[in-house]
Amino acid sequence: MEHPEIATLIEKVDRLIEICDRLQLQNRQLQAQERNWREERLQLIEKNDLARQKVEAMILRLKSLEHDS
Repeated sequence: MEHPEIATLIEKVDRLIEICDRLQLQNRQLQAQERNWREERLQLIEKNDLARQKVEAMILRLKSLEHDS
């Protein structure tokens, strides 16, 4: 027959294991989210740079047209 203290301890350890498993899953999900956000951020930075380059090129063309007329 088990002692009540041992049964309580076993129950607590089981709960801690469940909590640990949930936290590990949550951590993996958060890390995946972070990776996705970082990738999205890089894509947005690239799009922003491309848009800036296009705007700068248009400004240069407009200036050159201005000087030609």
